[in-house]
Amino acid sequence: MAIDFKPVTDGKMQILEYSRRFTLSDLRKATNDSIDFLLLVIQDMDDSDMVFDPIDLEAHDPHAVAGEEHIGWNMGHLIAHVTASCEEWAAYSSILARSVAYGPEPRLRYETAWREIDTKSKAVQRLEESRRIRLAYLATWPDQPNLELKRELSPRFVERMGEFNAPACFLFGLKHEVGHYDQFREVARQIHEAKKSRPAAAAG
Repeated sequence: MAIDFKPVTDGKMQILEYSRRFTLSDLRKATNDSIDFLLLVIQDMDDSDMVFDPIDLEAHDPHAVAGEEHIGWNMGHLIAHVTASCEEWAAYSSILARSVAYGPEPRLRYETAWREIDTKSKAVQRLEESRRIRLAYLATWPDQPNLELKRELSPRFVERMGEFNAPACFLFGLKHEVGHYDQFREVARQIHEAKKSRPAAAAG
């Protein structure tokens, strides 16, 4: 990953200030780096691994549909979630860069139904589609993007997260995706462990 979000996650710097050190080319590279990392995670997996149900004792999603608040997220679920968030914040980035004011609503988010990402080919397709969408939003930036316009967010959100201009919005989506890397790694680890135990179980 071309961008280390530690200064932001550690609370030493807000994302608006941090974003000032990165160019449009940096954002493109970070996008490709992140998609490439996720493709690497699933590189040696098969269709069954996309729907493998991991154990996650800390699972808690208050926004989930009833009955799914505490389920572990499989690979398809994780991919649907992180790609949707990155695309949402890339959309805000495009709007602000083109000098169009935008508030907190309506959210420009669409998340692929995670149960539909049930094969490896569908997972790869969703990741490559997301790469194309994110890079396309960056391509909509004018040659002289508006870096002064901030998204109109609630005072509470701004107090917690700071202000967001076009680059900060794009970075926020990427930061969210990177924040799920350990979850991807843990699900991959559980898949690997489950596969190792299958021959022994069969022999028994």
